[in-house]
Amino acid sequence: MPRIYIDADACPVREETYRVAARHQLMVWVVANQWMNMPNDPSIRLEVVDDGFDAADKWIVERVQAGDVVVTDDIPLASLCLEKSAQVITNRGEVRDTKSIGEALAMRELMQYLRDTGESRGGQKPIEKKDRKRFMQQLEKMLS
Repeated sequence: MPRIYIDADACPVREETYRVAARHQLMVWVVANQWMNMPNDPSIRLEVVDDGFDAADKWIVERVQAGDVVVTDDIPLASLCLEKSAQVITNRGEVRDTKSIGEALAMRELMQYLRDTGESRGGQKPIEKKDRKRFMQQLEKMLS
């Protein structure tokens, strides 16, 4: 049975993930750098890692296996999980795969360069209801 790992510190779709996981009776690991309020559900576990650089990412990569699902917007983490044959979905419901991850990594580098040179400011727009709906539909599709 696959497990779901949530890169949770900045994840706006935890509740949606819990609902879909419950329908499929799957275990969810919520990995964060700090304690957070959690549902009282034995199938949802919180793992608080230290504040070290990418500590949550390292924890997930050490445990993720083929067929597991990782919820993250972190492109390098997504790439590492894909190397282990896991499935990856972003907070907005975009499925990352071995075909799309190279482009995502290149775009990340370009955007970092533009931010460093002052050409680009700001980040993603806030998540909307349609994004949450797309996330749930895509996660459901991944698990079916």
